[in-house]
Amino acid sequence: MRNQTIKLSILLLFIFFIFSCNSKEQLHITKKKEYKEYLTNKKNSKLENIKKDIAYWQKKYNDAPNQYTYLITLSGLYAQLFEINGTIKDLYYSEKLLLDCNNRIKGEKAGIHRSIAKNYISQHRFKEALSHLENAYELGENKKGTNKMLFDVHMELGNYDLAKDKLSEILDYKDFDYLIRLAKWNDHNGNLDKAIEVMEKAMKMAEASKNNELRLWIYSNIADFYGHAGRIQDSYNYYLKTLEIDNNNMYALKGIAWIAFSHEKNTKQAIEIINYIESKHLVPDLYLLKADIYDYEGDARAKQIALNDYFRVLSENDYGDMYNKYNALLFAETPGETDKALMIAEKEIFNRPTPESYDLLAWVYYNIGDYKNAYDVISKHTLNKSHEPLIIYHNELILKANNMLNEKNSHKEELLESIYELGPNLEKQIITI
Repeated sequence: MRNQTIKLSILLLFIFFIFSCNSKEQLHITKKKEYKEYLTNKKNSKLENIKKDIAYWQKKYNDAPNQYTYLITLSGLYAQLFEINGTIKDLYYSEKLLLDCNNRIKGEKAGIHRSIAKNYISQHRFKEALSHLENAYELGENKKGTNKMLFDVHMELGNYDLAKDKLSEILDYKDFDYLIRLAKWNDHNGNLDKAIEVMEKAMKMAEASKNNELRLWIYSNIADFYGHAGRIQDSYNYYLKTLEIDNNNMYALKGIAWIAFSHEKNTKQAIEIINYIESKHLVPDLYLLKADIYDYEGDARAKQIALNDYFRVLSENDYGDMYNKYNALLFAETPGETDKALMIAEKEIFNRPTPESYDLLAWVYYNIGDYKNAYDVISKHTLNKSHEPLIIYHNELILKANNMLNEKNSHKEELLESIYELGPNLEKQIITI
């Protein structure tokens, strides 16, 4: 009997050992040897070509300043420059060129209105983007292209019924642009599996077209979708596919950094990648990611330095309303700064009355201990109106604070499934809800 017990114990230990090894293998997804070549300072031919093109078209414009179409070309090049280096001044200069062009032709070209709207979407100026798209629609040229962008803007403004109407107007299952918007619609409605299915159809189209820009867009975006679905290996693979096409794609590198941090808890590897991105594409939210990582490590000093860097970059550049969400969340959780958070949340609601904006307001109320007002906001604007994990997390805490959280209205299991997306800093809080 004793020998049988010993054998059973050895068998159980062996099984535990095998299981532990498999678990570690499943946890470890990123491999430095696969992406380290993208962390070296190397020639960015795309950037150099854009700069050459700018010089070329600027000279042509200087020689013939009556040719307004040159301004459109230059504007597009400066917008591309912003996407590569993150310098906000390039985006503003792109806007200036378009407005100059629009004034010259007295606002009579739909295509220019669409270009201005695209620029304003990048700046999070969605109401102004809508105004230009409505002008484009009235002018009539390429209404399908205008409707596609109208869908995008209505989604950003929380006009979901209008967005649905626009989606119906552009319905075409053979159109890449339609499919990626259909995927966004399904994701908004909480049907992530369907969204991925549609994105995979769009990906086949992009691959068949052999258009590198389409492939870049679909690979980087489907990597995000896979991550949200818990398919971390697939997410990583498609970030690598993105980098294979564009060695300097900082968005894909940031995605790999997130996998290293959130999935693997490899903070050293994540910081190494972020430090490289900083040297190439400086945007404020990189410092927020650093702050999250240092917070997870328990390094309060390094976290504060990262936050100070975030606010320094904001103060040195005028980003308009682009970082309102981040600022509202930060100030809401910072003693003495809640008045700023409240002001920003109210501004965001004015700019775009979406569940995401109302969530900011509710979160401010929660953090100042005004649980009743927090509940009033979520009951009208966010409960069962968004599938965003952070909003669901805030809803749970606010319901709990009002003694209204129960088995029927709790989404704790859904949140536990979303820890990768939310980040490891919230894991303990979610478990204890």
